Amino acid sequence: MADIHSQRILILDFGSQTTQLIARRVREAKVYCEIHPFNISLKDIEEFAPRGIILSGGPSSVYDEGAPAVSRDLFDLPVPMLGICYGMQLTTRTLGGRVEKSTHREYGPADLVIDETGDLFHGLAPAPVRHKVWMSHGDRIEVLPPDFVKIAHSASCPVAAMRHAERPIYGVQFHPEVAHTEIGTEVLGNFLFRVCGCQPTWNMRSFIETATADIREKVGAGKVICALSGGVDSTVTALLINRAIGSQLTSIFVNNGLLRKNEPETVLAFLKGMGLNVHYVDATERFLTRLKGVDNPEEKRKIIGTEFIKIFEEEAGRIGDVNFLAQGTLYPDVIESVSFKGPSATIKSHHNVGGLPEIMKLDLIEPLRELFKDEVRSVALELGMNEDLVFRHPFPGPGLAIRILGDVTEERLEILRETDAIVLEEMKKSGWYRKVWQSFAVLLPIRTVGVMGDERTYEHVVAIRSVDSLDAMTADWTRLPYEILARVSNRVINEVKGVNRVCYDISSKPPATIEWE
Repeated sequence: MADIHSQRILILDFGSQTTQLIARRVREAKVYCEIHPFNISLKDIEEFAPRGIILSGGPSSVYDEGAPAVSRDLFDLPVPMLGICYGMQLTTRTLGGRVEKSTHREYGPADLVIDETGDLFHGLAPAPVRHKVWMSHGDRIEVLPPDFVKIAHSASCPVAAMRHAERPIYGVQFHPEVAHTEIGTEVLGNFLFRVCGCQPTWNMRSFIETATADIREKVGAGKVICALSGGVDSTVTALLINRAIGSQLTSIFVNNGLLRKNEPETVLAFLKGMGLNVHYVDATERFLTRLKGVDNPEEKRKIIGTEFIKIFEEEAGRIGDVNFLAQGTLYPDVIESVSFKGPSATIKSHHNVGGLPEIMKLDLIEPLRELFKDEVRSVALELGMNEDLVFRHPFPGPGLAIRILGDVTEERLEILRETDAIVLEEMKKSGWYRKVWQSFAVLLPIRTVGVMGDERTYEHVVAIRSVDSLDAMTADWTRLPYEILARVSNRVINEVKGVNRVCYDISSKPPATIEWE
């Protein structure tokens, strides 16, 4: 295992909406970590060889029937552990303490009083100083497990943090991963560095060196084709592989007819300017024929993913002796495709993850599979990519097909392309493009009555979506100034033939997803 992974943290996911935030905070501390379902086997945990284990929060109560649980043997592993919220309550119940419904639930900010500093609260002021933390629980610990001591409390929570008297096992009732917990960075840092003995070795320069060596070792004398979209994920994938094996890589840019306005020409010029060997395939007619009459979003994704693989295999046959297919799969793609409850509860099949290996004749190379989006952008900057391209808004692999609700046709694609171009242009002109995670348009499968030039119209409706996020795992709708929304609406209705109504999506993730399909 490469050095950057030699000191790693395992996060067991019990279904908390902030589990990914825990991972983000650990990565920001320059320590590598991975999220795995709570029911991962002890054998797999031992093979993972973590320096520490974090048990996440979760929506259940530990005494609920069917609540997520772990084996008592987990706590016999010679590994430091930190239970957060549900993770603390589960630790308590599993090790012989008692958890009961609290008479005073805590949701939101609370004042934490530290009774004992020690390693976990090292450097933080003890009682009577109060620290603002974020609570979210309806249960509390009534009886500590044997050999545990209380190390913090709040007004409504007598045991807000605990530790084992002899072993490095800790629990906190508050959420150190959220920004509202003022001491969160210090608490997680103390666990990582003082308790687990980790070193801050995880950085993108080290990642590039390690990834380059790993690719070179895996590929050997083989040949690789890379699926290029022109987005930052696939481009960084190609640049890393090109750095490792040079002429053994052929990058394939497939125009599936589902791209944004002028994208094929722009992308081709950029990729060739980066020194990549790019082969262009115009498969517009092929994709649109396969999608004709299909309105189910999962079926759209599967069709597009399957057709891409067929094309790549055909192109590989023309190149000859190709062994590998490279994809820009990211860590959120992997997480969303394997939920904490197992595959049956996945959010959606991802275009880079769901079902593809079973039909492929090529082995996969996914050098970005363990990175969050902002980490990929850091890699891109390290590799010398232009900032305008690095911070380009994410674009889904299935393209505009999943931003057209219902049947995908040339006419509907043209409406959406023109609308989307106006949205992006106005976001850039206003200075808001770099302030948000993503902005785009969605074509709805309805028509509404309108009036244009004293005449009745019955035309299409588009929705505008703009969200703020760090890594696409959670997102909030952007509070765009009314002036921007007004300009977008006015331009779309006046310039895009076939649209007479514009709506703005004010849904957050969760419960909605960023994309509509």
